[in-house]
Amino acid sequence: MAAAEGRKDGQDSILEPLCFPEQPAEDSSAPSLQRPSTELLVCLFCSESVPLLQKDVLLKHLLLDHKLVIADVKLIADLPKYMLYWKGRFLEQPVTDFCSVIKTNSTGPVEKQEDYFLLCDILPEDRILREKLQQKRLEEVLEQQQRERDDSSFHRLCMFCSEEFMGNRSSLLNHMAREHSFSIGLPDNIVYCNEFLDALQSKLDNLQCLYCEKTFRDKTTLKDHMRKKAHRRINAKNHEYDCFYVINYLELGKTWEEVQSEDDRELVEDEDDDWSDWQAHPVSAVCLFCDHHSDTMDQIYTHMKDAHGFDLHKLKMELNLRFYQQIKLVNFIRRQIHQSRCYGCQETFDSRAEVLRHIMAEGHVMKLPETSTWDQPQYFFPTYENDTLLCTLSDSDEDQSEDTNHGEDVPVIAEDISNLRELKQTSVLNQLLKNRSSCS
Repeated sequence: MAAAEGRKDGQDSILEPLCFPEQPAEDSSAPSLQRPSTELLVCLFCSESVPLLQKDVLLKHLLLDHKLVIADVKLIADLPKYMLYWKGRFLEQPVTDFCSVIKTNSTGPVEKQEDYFLLCDILPEDRILREKLQQKRLEEVLEQQQRERDDSSFHRLCMFCSEEFMGNRSSLLNHMAREHSFSIGLPDNIVYCNEFLDALQSKLDNLQCLYCEKTFRDKTTLKDHMRKKAHRRINAKNHEYDCFYVINYLELGKTWEEVQSEDDRELVEDEDDDWSDWQAHPVSAVCLFCDHHSDTMDQIYTHMKDAHGFDLHKLKMELNLRFYQQIKLVNFIRRQIHQSRCYGCQETFDSRAEVLRHIMAEGHVMKLPETSTWDQPQYFFPTYENDTLLCTLSDSDEDQSEDTNHGEDVPVIAEDISNLRELKQTSVLNQLLKNRSSCS
């Protein structure tokens, strides 16, 4: 979708972060705590404004019309106030006083170069603003939670047996946990409880499983599925629920899993560090040309070579690619295929499947364009945020280090001593000897 929109506007842009389909062993991304609101988002440079729910429209406008990107938007606690603050600051001072400048096509012709601006929390002023907004949001959430804990007017039916509960929300939550083995957590850990229960009730009304979210033909089938599959629970990796747990508001940019793991480390910090039973999670790297996953890098390289004829090791050796050049090349190929464009000849197609057929049929798998085409700063940024392939690339110099270190007859190249007499006369040691003689 992002690629198609970018081509319609005549821009070569990816308008939102891309991710490969999530694997069971992978870590979850940061929670999205932007709750629905009727507030407006204003453009930082012009009169454009949109409702908060349409923030992607404004972010696209900022990118295409003003060449500005805001980093980690999903971690900003109050985006409307954030935008208003920076709109005022940009009226006072030029954008270059606050933003990092990224020049695209830096080695190409001047007329094809463009400056993009990155607004992020590396700037102390931006970091302080984000922290203040986060602190204010946390205070609001804690106040809301306290009101719900003290509220005695709670009135709701159990979503499983329709028993009526009045008084405090904890009576219903404890009932569902005890009688129906359905727990969404301790009542004191939950905020915006009514909205949370409304979201769950809506899924059940639409005959959706609360865990896997598959839809069934009737309530009886749904009930049997949730019982047999032990799906009478919510999926912790579904970030739709993140805004209902207080722990997700505690620290800027941290998920509840990260906060919990820090607590766990404090509990065991005095224990002996025994790593004998440690097992790494599978790498689960994704092929450049298909959806194939492999648990080791050797397997993914072998798959790409055998199934598609793409030999990354060979390209690295033939082109003498340094580490960061490999990063750029992988990101370049990923982006071209995502945008349905052949990276070898730059021909554009209507779909990913068509461009892959073209690459194979025309023998363009190992055909790369001029180095200046892909060796550009914009390809430092991953096309897919969770691209494990990037984490396993190695420097060519490192690969050869063992061979060069084991040679016994490695020649030692001395300094240039072609003018030995002049070297002796200007030597610092010679001057020190003169000083010593004069002192004695």
